[in-house]
Amino acid sequence: MEGLIMAAQLLAGLSILVGIHEFGHFFAAKIFKIKVNKFYLFFDFLFPFPNLLKFSIFKIKRGDTEYGLGWFPMGGYVDIAGMIDESKGADDLESEPQPWEFRTKPAWQRLIVMLGGIIMNVITGIIIFIGLAYTTGERFIPISEINQYGIYASELGEKVGLETGDKIVNLSGEDAKQFRDLVDPNFLLEENSYITVLRDNKKVRIDIPKEMIEWMSEDKFKKMSYVYPRDPFYVKRVLPATPADKGGLKADDVPIAINGKDLPYFNEFRKELEIQSGKQIELTVLRNDQPLKLQIRVSDEGTLGFEMRSRLKAEYKNYSFLEAIPVGAQEAFNVITVQIKAFGKLFRGEVSASKSVSSPIGIAEVYGGTWHWIQFWTITGMLSMVLAFMNLLPIPALDGGHVVFLTYEIITGRKPSEKVLMVAQQIGMLILLSIMVFAFGNDIFKLISR
Repeated sequence: MEGLIMAAQLLAGLSILVGIHEFGHFFAAKIFKIKVNKFYLFFDFLFPFPNLLKFSIFKIKRGDTEYGLGWFPMGGYVDIAGMIDESKGADDLESEPQPWEFRTKPAWQRLIVMLGGIIMNVITGIIIFIGLAYTTGERFIPISEINQYGIYASELGEKVGLETGDKIVNLSGEDAKQFRDLVDPNFLLEENSYITVLRDNKKVRIDIPKEMIEWMSEDKFKKMSYVYPRDPFYVKRVLPATPADKGGLKADDVPIAINGKDLPYFNEFRKELEIQSGKQIELTVLRNDQPLKLQIRVSDEGTLGFEMRSRLKAEYKNYSFLEAIPVGAQEAFNVITVQIKAFGKLFRGEVSASKSVSSPIGIAEVYGGTWHWIQFWTITGMLSMVLAFMNLLPIPALDGGHVVFLTYEIITGRKPSEKVLMVAQQIGMLILLSIMVFAFGNDIFKLISR
């Protein structure tokens, strides 16, 4: 069932983003009276081979344009008359140029058509993040609240050099305002970033290793953060027919120890439960401020069966629609900043391609096996900005490749020949195919190796 939900979220997210991206090209072409032969969600051929397995699941003709749903769920395309793209080559342009074709329009108009998809994805990403800021506001835990108890360092955090109980002094010399600052990708990807902590009343500098992002991509660290709030907690609700229920645990109990070992913080408490999997334990709780010992058998999965509630005091900030606009726009463009920094690490060899490149299989795992609308729109908003960024890369066959040639034409006044454009398109398609095969193979290998 989780696999189906992952696939459904991936299909929904990519359908929205690809449809909007291609509409950007379509709309810009129509503005300049360029004929659009096809507008397809997904490919009606075996991408990137335009003459193989050509058929569509659905199609309808309206005016000059055929609208359809392809069978190959890898994006989509618009077939713009007089343009070399993934659906045709120079051989398709041997006829006399017509005034309604892409190739006969001024370079600046062609440039806007090629940027149309990227612009639409940027607008979509901004709108999504504005909507999230307006509807959900912001929940955050101030660093002052975190420092009452210190941080919890996971196995990854310990590898970085942090210790449970450390208190945050600053991040790269700048004051940290909230816990989120510690896990902000912009901070983790920054060159020479470091955390200053207070440990045993002494300031200690912890440098973020260059390999940090690569470590976070490893399977054993993939689902964990390197640092968490050290969470004092209480029992919000006991689930029926669970070890907690059978052992007499009640709502509002405050667990403080296991087998006499003080564990008032949830992360350490949960870790000890995993160690005690399948065993009988003596659980000490505070009930009405009085200590009480309970005999409970931990499940084989290392759980007791209750819902916890943190005693950390979070703060909330609601945004009016006007306030949400700059907040959402900043969140959207932060995604681009993170991508640029991540590419920098990739090109410097600090992160391996095998741990950085994902196919739709990897993207589906990011969406996860449960459907939460806030998470769905957050990931979709991020992907919209990533799609815009990736399409702007100067690779032939991507929009960015076309933009390079058109910019050259505008500056020099000389138009590259259709033969040059065709060869560049073929090289670009080869690059994209290689990346696609690598990404799918990489994700399949990871699934098999688990």
